[in-house]
Amino acid sequence: MGLFDLFKSKRAVRRQADDMYLYSEIESNEYECFIKENFGEYNRVIHEIVSPDIHLDIIPVPPTEEDPYYKLITMGMGAFSMNVPEDFKEYELEHAELVLYLPKYWNIESAEEKYYWPIRYLKILGRLPIENDTWLGFGHTVHGNAEKEPFAENTAFNSILLLNACNLLYENLDLRLSSGKKINFYQLFPLYQEELEYKMEHSLDELLDLFSEDDLLPVLNIRRRNYCKE
Repeated sequence: MGLFDLFKSKRAVRRQADDMYLYSEIESNEYECFIKENFGEYNRVIHEIVSPDIHLDIIPVPPTEEDPYYKLITMGMGAFSMNVPEDFKEYELEHAELVLYLPKYWNIESAEEKYYWPIRYLKILGRLPIENDTWLGFGHTVHGNAEKEPFAENTAFNSILLLNACNLLYENLDLRLSSGKKINFYQLFPLYQEELEYKMEHSLDELLDLFSEDDLLPVLNIRRRNYCKE
């Protein structure tokens, strides 16, 4: 069972319904500068229409000749301080944003589920901590649905693993704002049902040891091998 199944019936108890958590203007400017410096220039933002608690946007950095893939980064999730257990407080894990890399052929403008599901799960995970008074971090898994069905018709993936976000040089991406907040970036890494079950039965390290280096690259590959089938 992933975090989505575990917490989906719970509601946050430590915030009022009308509370809003937003970056300050200074924090927003620092965040946008960080994104441009570490991911590249972008000319638009996928804005959230209704924002009841945080304002969760997605920044799509378009493919370039040097980086021939889309980089999708959330903006706004980190304004909320997640409910991190006391044992982990020293690591400053309260603030997070999410990253997902898509191949250049991906139609990020389409509303068809076969193209939209990566954006959908950026939004679901981005709001999960505030809606359920919980937290997300390295190694957490989120199941897409109770029926264990695939995300969409073009893939057999049905769950998400969070890894520390990095670029293709495997450099970690963390941001310290002038306000003192540390923003941790996590990469969405889709899993097959069998891989999720293997991780739950064994460990994250043992699961990742099964993967070839090519399949651990950040860019989404909906046709990658299932390392735990059979």
